[in-house]
Amino acid sequence: MNKKKTLQEMIDFLKNNHHYRENIKLWKTIPPKKAKTILFPNSIDERIKTALKNRGVKELYTHQASAYEYVRNKENITAVTPTASGKTLCYNLPVLQQVIDDDQSRALYLFPTKALAQDQKSEMNEFIDEIGVEVKSYTYDGDTPANIRQVIRKAGHVVMTNPDMLHSAILPHHTKWISLFENLKVIVIDELHTYRGVFGSHVANVIRRLKRICRYYGSNPVFICTSATIANPKQLAEHLIGEPVTLIHNNGAPTGKKHFVLYNPPVINKPLNIRKSAVLEARKIASEFLTSGIQTIVFARSRVRVEILLSYLQELIKKKIGNQSIQGYRGGYLPTQRRKIEQGLRSGDILGVVSTNALELGVDIGQLQVCVLTGYPGSIASTWQQAGRAGRRQDESLVVMIASSNPLDQYIIDHPEFLFERNPESARINPDNLIILVDHIKCAAYELPFKEGETFDGVEIEEILSFLAEEDVLHYQGKKWFWMNRSFPAHNISLRSASQENVVIIDITETANVKVIGEMDRFSAMTLLHEEAIYIHQGVQYQVEKLDYEEKKAFIRQVDVDYYTDANLAVELKVLEVDQEKSLSGNSYLSYGEVMVNAMTTIFKKIKFETHENIGSGPIYLPEEELHTNAAWISITENLLEKLGENKLEEGLVGIANVLRHVAPLYVMCDVMDLHVVPQVKALHSEKPTIFLYDRYPGGVGLSEQVYKYMNEILQEVNWILRSCPCEAGCPSCVGVDGGGSSKKVALLILEAIQGE
Repeated sequence: MNKKKTLQEMIDFLKNNHHYRENIKLWKTIPPKKAKTILFPNSIDERIKTALKNRGVKELYTHQASAYEYVRNKENITAVTPTASGKTLCYNLPVLQQVIDDDQSRALYLFPTKALAQDQKSEMNEFIDEIGVEVKSYTYDGDTPANIRQVIRKAGHVVMTNPDMLHSAILPHHTKWISLFENLKVIVIDELHTYRGVFGSHVANVIRRLKRICRYYGSNPVFICTSATIANPKQLAEHLIGEPVTLIHNNGAPTGKKHFVLYNPPVINKPLNIRKSAVLEARKIASEFLTSGIQTIVFARSRVRVEILLSYLQELIKKKIGNQSIQGYRGGYLPTQRRKIEQGLRSGDILGVVSTNALELGVDIGQLQVCVLTGYPGSIASTWQQAGRAGRRQDESLVVMIASSNPLDQYIIDHPEFLFERNPESARINPDNLIILVDHIKCAAYELPFKEGETFDGVEIEEILSFLAEEDVLHYQGKKWFWMNRSFPAHNISLRSASQENVVIIDITETANVKVIGEMDRFSAMTLLHEEAIYIHQGVQYQVEKLDYEEKKAFIRQVDVDYYTDANLAVELKVLEVDQEKSLSGNSYLSYGEVMVNAMTTIFKKIKFETHENIGSGPIYLPEEELHTNAAWISITENLLEKLGENKLEEGLVGIANVLRHVAPLYVMCDVMDLHVVPQVKALHSEKPTIFLYDRYPGGVGLSEQVYKYMNEILQEVNWILRSCPCEAGCPSCVGVDGGGSSKKVALLILEAIQGE
């Protein structure tokens, strides 16, 4: 076991060790900030004040006091403050005071995940015990035993749940929840910024259904939203709940000193400007802290990266760390496993955790001192959320962001002001996406029949109701539309995707103990769960023996190999309808509209651990997936095919697409995976060189529409990245290939044609 060191010793070590020092591009120390506080408002019950004082809370932070006053005045609010700034009191205070004033009043808390709800329940119940008031607070999720469910429905003053449970278990059975809906005074929506894209568009419709049921029972609750920093919290909250909202952003919470380090891995091939892998550097840096006994969180961009890093770091444990373990944490793990990891982090039994953005949210994982980001997380908002996971209790902390070779990471290394001075992104939702809207109108009709002339929270839906009646889903009688199908609509609708099915992952290593260990959406399963794929779960390798695509089941068996797999997706696009069009220059124009995407996985590569070299490949036999969605696309009218020839033209378009893939998501606050970029030498609809950017969700969620709006700025950023990259012929940091040709030069020529320069 290595000797334990303090964080300060490790900071000095990083600054002075020549290997690390020469790769540190920026060391920014953010000074600590003092608290801004206000005396307790007079209307707060003395018992609450006493309990707070016993916890060391002598006064309220400014944002907590503002939230309390606005909610008491029956105003909807959204409170926006950084991680660990005491947001919980923004809603717990007014809710507890409301229950003390009126024993019949009820509150509904919505958290994006079960983990957060469980976390908050423990905190709330401890607080209630200290106050000594009879307030019943419960979580209601898939793990709640049947005998307790009845108690919660009748007597729960505070019911904590997640949108999925509200959608599928509470709203459809509202007649069992009469005491909740008749007396509902407050609805809390925590982690507002997570409700964006498809998930947010679904949840906005769940809220429409919730408000409809509240009106039916005669209640008109106040909404309290809390959010991490995004550019448009007020707009997002108003879009989500369909009502005006007051913004509270006078953060009064103190913060500890934070060191933020931007680290660029060394170049290992000068002519091609190829850098050492960010994953390997993250392993090296994280291991320095872990072997010194400093609790560390490592964030990685994808499930595969999490598992690769975890495999690497767990090797360390065997040799140096002793009993304390390093765990993985990501979507697809079962809930019990996740709870165990969170508990282990709080108690200190787990020294390190490697996570996707699943741990970005405010689950209490105790006091981590160091946060290592493997690559830029994809948005400024996410970067600060992840960085906020270290030093949560006003202590000194260190964040190291290790740049990958991709264009965006390299851009941030050269432009740190992008991270420290630019506003975070805006979050987008599209509740009126027809596929999503129709699904929720079905659910709403099941819950309560629609009357003639009734809107869905202001949305005209007569046409949709008539269509559903023609399809024999609804029945029109006595000026009302009734649900008439035997099936239960909410069960077939997942809030997390606009498509309906997930693939279940089944471990068949031990025939006597076959078990489900996770799940994955169908589109991802094509590239990650095809037959012969290596699927890594908690650092353990499995090979996919069989993917039953019809039954949505993947059967996997434990193996021990020294490689992982990566699959290629072949995509064909057809333009169905052009909704908007404008000229970009004399040589190009920009369009937005509906497209049909046909995607097929054709081949997979085996990539060796450590060296990341390609050691083999194999075919994939899976049916084609069809996706009807929205896209923005650039068409080039200048005759480049004759000038450059097909090969060169394709090389240049692929290069521009690679940079676009990383830059465009910045402008629409989405993950790189949510927006796909496809270059075509001859588009089917026009026979012109075209680059498509499409929403990876049925019906689209408004991402490509934003791309259409910001395309000029996006192209300027792409141009800058290409021109400022130090390579000569093109490299992984710009056009995405290992140079050796003229791809960069050609990409710049094509870009000049697009921008009319």
